[in-house]
This record gives sequence, C-alpha cells and structure tokens, in this order.
Amino acid sequence: MSGLRVVPVDGGEALEEWRCVHNVVVPPAAMSAAEARERLGRGYRLENAYVGDVLVGCSTVRPAVDGVVTVIVRVLPRWRGRGFGAALYEQVVAGVRGAEALETCVLAVNEGGLRFAERYGFAEVERYVLDGETDEWVDLRLVL
Repeated sequence: MSGLRVVPVDGGEALEEWRCVHNVVVPPAAMSAAEARERLGRGYRLENAYVGDVLVGCSTVRPAVDGVVTVIVRVLPRWRGRGFGAALYEQVVAGVRGAEALETCVLAVNEGGLRFAERYGFAEVERYVLDGETDEWVDLRLVL
C-alpha cells in the first residue's frame, strides 16, 4: 500500500499512540500505559502505521513460543477497507523468522477481522470467554 509508513515503537509518545489504537479497536482489552510498557518490556515488537503523519493502525508481534509467533494487526475503524490492514500484515509477517506457525486473536464480534484472518489462511482453533468477562475471543492459526 503506497503511503503506509510503519514505525517501531520504543516508548514515549509512540507507545501512547499504539495504546490508543489498541484500546479503540479492542475496548474489552483496553490497557493502561503501565500495561503497554510491560508488553514492550516483555520483548513484544510493537509498531505504529501512518499515512503521512496520520496514525491509521498498529501491530503487535509476540515472541515465538514453541515455534509459534502471535501477530495482531489493528486498523482504526475510519481507515478500514483501504488496504492498510493488508499492507501492515504483510510487513509484519515479512519480519517473522523461523516460525512454524502464526497465531492471532480476534474479538468474535469483529466479523471483518475474522474474515481478514481467514482470507490470509488462518483457521479457527478456539473460542473462549476469559474468566469474569463476557466478550468472546477467537484464536486462529496459520501453519507455515
């Protein structure tokens, strides 16, 4: 996607922008600034996506566990349907090395997000509701 600029998050204002996108896209999992810093400290690769200087989305790549890397791409609602999610996903996956499989998680009510994951070959593995919560999540996997 021409014009999309993806920037690694290293803290500060960039981390707050990442957190803002995360919280808008997945409000049931909204996190505090401290929780976002904790993810960065755990070695998660966090990136923000911009068109010009306008923030349009973000991504998360969790470190591999048993050959499986979790990748999550989020695009702000007003920017969806323009190819930014696809471009961000492709860039994120291009940076993944040595994985046997990719996983992602999507809120079950996010039908567009589920269709997006399935279009890229992810298959549903599990649906669940976290203890004390009411929102249903869907884990999906793509074997490489």
